[in-house]
Formats: sequence, structure tokens, C-alpha cells
Amino acid sequence: MIAETQNIEEILIPILEKVSDPEIPVLSIMDMGVVRSAVFENGIVKIEITPTYSGCPAMDVIGDDIKKALKEAGYNSEIDLILHPAWTTDWITPRGRKALEDYGIAAPLDAEADKDVLLNEKRIVKCTNCGSQNTRLVSQFGSTACKAQFQCDDCQEPFDYFKCLK
Repeated sequence: MIAETQNIEEILIPILEKVSDPEIPVLSIMDMGVVRSAVFENGIVKIEITPTYSGCPAMDVIGDDIKKALKEAGYNSEIDLILHPAWTTDWITPRGRKALEDYGIAAPLDAEADKDVLLNEKRIVKCTNCGSQNTRLVSQFGSTACKAQFQCDDCQEPFDYFKCLK
């Protein structure tokens, strides 16, 4: 067991970076920005997590995966779900945004551009296959509620776009 005064970032961050988002396995929960805090308190690791949206079904799995990863590293843990402030796509790290794109999911745009894409059908979402912006909205909902389905009119490939949440 480690002393509570040891550097949390050196110990906990590498463990938490190995916990994948169950819906997007190429992203860690750290890249998604769902981990709000991690502290040692009375020999227990206390982790606060924020769901990507209040009804996110993945949060139970994420909590269990965190506990499992910490247990395997020799730590007992408690997970608390924090709803305020609400999660925002701004919390996705630059590494997470790149991982999304590499995986075939267009990273979220800013709020104004997101509205233009989803409501005004502007063609500014970049195809994750060929890089073209000659893309169009196919459905407001993709593989999950937080994504929209797009198709590229140049390469004809379908892909998800991760909607902006503020």
C-alpha cells in the first residue's frame, strides 16, 4: 500500500488511463474526461466520475472497471457519481479527439458549428475515411444517442459524428 502523501498522478493516472470507455474502447476514461477527481483517503482510493449524459448506461460498467483496475493494482476504491457540473465534450482530451478520428468517429465541433451541422445541414464535418468535408447528415442518431450518422459523398463511407454537448 502507498502512503497517502505520494503523488497521485504518478500512481493513479496510469491505472485509470488503462480503463477504456465501454462504448468507444479506443478511448480511456481519462481521454473522455469522465474522471473528475482521484484521491487517497484513509487507505481507500476515492474516484469521482461524471457521466457523459445523466442516463448513460455505461457508467455502471465504467465504475466496475475502475474498481477492478484499482483492485488489480492493490487498492480498494469507492466510486462516486457526480452530476454537477455536467460533462461537456470540451473535456475530451486532444489525444482522445485524435483517437476518435482514427477509430472512424468524427470529433465534436464547437457548439455553434454543431448546430449548423445538425440543424442547418452545413457540410463541415470531415470524413474520417478520406478527409473530405463533402459529407451529409443521414440521421440525428448514430450508434449511440450521443452520435449522429453521416455519410461522405466523395468516398461514400458512412461514419459517426460525436455531437457537441455543453
